[in-house]
Amino acid sequence: MRLLHEAPLDPRSRFIRLVLSEKNLSFELREERSWERAPEFLTLNPAGETPVLREAGGLNVPGATVIAEYLEELYPEHSLMGGDAVSRVETRRLLGWFLDKLSREVTEALREEKFLKRVVYNAPPDVSVLRAASANLSHHLDYIAWLAEHRRWLGGERMTLVDLAAAAQLSVLDYLGSIEWPSSESEARGWYARMKSRPSMREILSERMSGVMPPRHYSDPDF
Repeated sequence: MRLLHEAPLDPRSRFIRLVLSEKNLSFELREERSWERAPEFLTLNPAGETPVLREAGGLNVPGATVIAEYLEELYPEHSLMGGDAVSRVETRRLLGWFLDKLSREVTEALREEKFLKRVVYNAPPDVSVLRAASANLSHHLDYIAWLAEHRRWLGGERMTLVDLAAAAQLSVLDYLGSIEWPSSESEARGWYARMKSRPSMREILSERMSGVMPPRHYSDPDF
C-alpha cells in the first residue's frame, strides 16, 4: 500500500493528499512530527520535511512538487498539469506561487505562531509576525480573487494542481481562523466553496487537531 508521511496542518502534505484523491489513488497516512526530526523519518528524507510518499516497492519520493510531478508521469490519464505546453507553464508558475510564495509569506508563519507554539512549544505567539502574515494574506486573497474572476479555474479553463495547492493552503489558514472571508459575492470565496465541495476535500475538512479547533464554518461548503 502507498504510504504518505504527513505533518499536522502541513499545507504541502494536504496538497499531495488532494492530488492522490483526485487521481483516485488509494493511500494510507502516517503522521510525522517533523519538528522532532526522528531518525527513522530522516532516512526517508534527510531534509526532515513532509510530505514523503513511500511506494509499496520501497521507493521514497520526497517533497510536494517532486511527488506531484512523479504522480503526473505515472498516471497521465487524469492529468492535473494542463492540456498543452503553454498551460503547463502557467500551472508550474502558479504552483510555485502557492506552494512556495504563499506558504513562505503567510502559512508557515501562521502555522508556527498559532499552532506549533501553542501545541508543541507552549509559547505565546509573536504579535508582529501575526500582523505581517495577515497583511500578506490580504494580498494573496486579492490575487486569488483576480484569478477566479478572469478564469474558470485558477490556472485556466480546467482544474489543475494550482487549485489543489491553493485550496490546501487556504484550508490550513481557515482552520487557524486566519481568514476574514469577504461577502458571498467574492470571487475568492466562491472558488473556495467549489473546492470545499469536492469529494477529495471531505476527509481533510473533517479532521480536527488536538489543542486547536477551527471556526464553525470551516467544514461547511456553504460558509
